[in-house]
Amino acid sequence: MRAISQGVLGAALAALVAMGVGVAAAAGTAAGTAAGAAAGAVGEVPGEAVGEAVGEETGEAAGEVAGVEVDLAHHGHVSLWDGRIGLWLVTENHGPSDVADATVRLAFSVPMAGGQELPPGCLWSSARVVSCRTGALPDGGEAGELALRLRTAGRPQELTVEVSTAWRAGGVDRNSVNDRHRVLVLATGDPYVF
Repeated sequence: MRAISQGVLGAALAALVAMGVGVAAAAGTAAGTAAGAAAGAVGEVPGEAVGEAVGEETGEAAGEVAGVEVDLAHHGHVSLWDGRIGLWLVTENHGPSDVADATVRLAFSVPMAGGQELPPGCLWSSARVVSCRTGALPDGGEAGELALRLRTAGRPQELTVEVSTAWRAGGVDRNSVNDRHRVLVLATGDPYVF
């Protein structure tokens, strides 16, 4: 009976070691290195070191690589008049997973006047680009409204605004149609909806 138990245990340990070596060879990550080191220590602590290295380390790495599926959407409107821009934006998450945080990128085809303050959570990436955090977006939830009042460097008769998601906290969005917009805005003061 003892010989059978040792045989089964030996086969299970061999399978775990093989998994650890496979992870190290395929990924070349710290998780794989930890699994390989643990595999070398099998004689000292049978099963425990290998189980910890393969189960915990590689599970975390696999979760980071895979990401969670989300569907972010940006909607709003933008107006241009007398060298001034008014932009109103709402970001929604259609799920199926929550998003801890995301960043929306607003790129203008003309430079903005210098020295303008932005709302909290927003920053200037360049004279033509503003990046804003949305905060947490639960499945089926939306971020608060973002309202920007900006001045252009001159008085253009038209401009283009590109709205896109720059970052989504590791989430994977397979439906990028609703989070990427390119809007041509004429200097009429009318709201151009996206």
